Amino acid sequence: MNDIQPTPRRRRPDGPPLGILAVVHAGLFLLALIVGFALSGAGAFLSPFAGADAVAAHAHADWAAIRVAAMLQFGSAVPLGIYAATAFVRLQRLGVRVPGPAIGFTGGLIASILLMVSAFGTYLLSRPELTSDPRLALTFSFLAFVTGGVGYVVGLGLLIAGMAVPGVILGLLPRWLAWAGLVVAALAELSFLSLAVEPLQFLIPIGRFAGIAWLIAAGFLLPLDRREVGDRAGTREEVRP
Repeated sequence: MNDIQPTPRRRRPDGPPLGILAVVHAGLFLLALIVGFALSGAGAFLSPFAGADAVAAHAHADWAAIRVAAMLQFGSAVPLGIYAATAFVRLQRLGVRVPGPAIGFTGGLIASILLMVSAFGTYLLSRPELTSDPRLALTFSFLAFVTGGVGYVVGLGLLIAGMAVPGVILGLLPRWLAWAGLVVAALAELSFLSLAVEPLQFLIPIGRFAGIAWLIAAGFLLPLDRREVGDRAGTREEVRP
């Protein structure tokens, strides 16, 4: 008789909590906005469409607020990249063997990198020795605007779509949340049209803030393994009449 007991299989590390990563990303991003408004008022984030002279004057007058906002924005990009990598591994563990997780990871990486580039452009805008030429100041402003606006939001949309599609098909997320993610992702992807059709720039804040809120909700609700998915399915069956 064999008395040797099988060694219990150890649970693989789950990585950082997705919900917490999304909250940190959102917190740093919102803190950058709050600090900017607190130090500079309503004109804290002047649009590059205001013109070269206005942008240069703003850069010289509010360089400290711009620099702090750039620092916080750069910091917010880091947990977003970690979120994308962790979500990719989580979906792989849940048995998603389609391109969706890879697409989502690619989009999250793009969003994180372009948010960093935007932060660098904002930082350069805070250097008075670089912005004495209004045309150069306008260049930095447009760089920050395009990469942190359309570029970030389109990447964010891909990350959301990469999670929402398996969420719908395999029931990994509550159905309402998965479908809401598909809608947010579609609006985020359509924001690229604003590069040529400026009135469509309203899609950028919609994709940004709705996307961040979706990542927070999905981060807390995405299961750790397939057993949780089965438990949810069983619960749904039990409550049906």
